[in-house]
Amino acid sequence: MAVDQISSTPLTKDQAYALVDAVMERDDLALTASAHENEETGLWIFEAGCDSPAPVDSFAELAQQVLGQNVQFSVTALDPEVNWVAKSLEGLAPVIAGGFYVYGSHETAPVPGGLTPMKIDAAQAFGTGHHETTTGCLEAIDKLLKRNKPRRMLDVGTGTGVLAIALAKRTRTPVIASDIDPISVTTTIENAEQNGVGKLIIAIEATGLTHPTIAQNGPYDLIVANILAGPLMALAPAVGKAAQKGATIILSGILQHQARGVINAYARQGMTLTQKLQRKEWTTLMLEMK
Repeated sequence: MAVDQISSTPLTKDQAYALVDAVMERDDLALTASAHENEETGLWIFEAGCDSPAPVDSFAELAQQVLGQNVQFSVTALDPEVNWVAKSLEGLAPVIAGGFYVYGSHETAPVPGGLTPMKIDAAQAFGTGHHETTTGCLEAIDKLLKRNKPRRMLDVGTGTGVLAIALAKRTRTPVIASDIDPISVTTTIENAEQNGVGKLIIAIEATGLTHPTIAQNGPYDLIVANILAGPLMALAPAVGKAAQKGATIILSGILQHQARGVINAYARQGMTLTQKLQRKEWTTLMLEMK
C-alpha cells in the first residue's frame, strides 16, 4: 500500500494538537496523526500518514474549520513496506480508564490487579484507548455497568473495537460493532479474538444504522458512538428509532463547544442528558431514551 506523509507549515502547539485531535476523529482522512516541536524555532508541525495520494484539499478544509485559518501542507512519499500506523503508535504507555487497562503487546509489565485488561495493538484503524474521547467512553461504560447490565448493545464507528470489547468482557453478552471502514472491521475481529471475546463481537461494515444486522437485533438498550459531532447529529433520528425506552446512549468525539448542539439533536428524538464527562477539550455524553 502506497503511503504519503503530509506535513503542515509551522503552527502553535495548541493549533497542532487541535488538528491532530480533529484528524484522529475522522475515519476517512488519515492512518495516523501527530505533532512535533521544532527545537530551534519553538514552533510545531502537524504530520499525518495517509493512503497515497494524500487528500491535501481535505486537510486544508479541515484546518480552516478547526483553526479558522488557511494552512499549507506538503506531501512526502513513504516506504510502502512499513506499517506507519503501528510505527507511530508503538511504545505507547498503557491506559487506565473506568477500571479498564488498555495496553499493547509491547508492554511487559503485569496487568495491575482489579482491572479489566484489553490488549489493543496499533493497527490500520483508530482506537488504542489513548484519546480523551475513548477514555471518556470507557469511564461512561463503567458508570453504566455499575448500575445496569444491558442486553442488546451496539457500538457505532467501532474503530479497533476497543469499546465493544470492553462491553463484551464486562457483560459476557454479544455486542454488534459497526464501522464504515473495512479495515476497522477486520481489526475489530482480530482484537476480539485476541481478547477472548471473538464469539461475542459481531463486527459488520455499515454506514449509519440501516444494515440488516443492526435492524434485526434491535431495539437496543445501549448504543455507543465515538465519532464526530456532525455525524452524531445526523445519526440522531436513526439512534432514536433503534433505542428502546430507558436505553442508555453514550456519545463521544465531541468538542466542548459542540456539546449543546449534539444534546439538542438527541433531545428532539426523545433522549435527555443524564451525565457529561469532560476530558480536556473533549466531551462524552450519557443520555437516556425516555
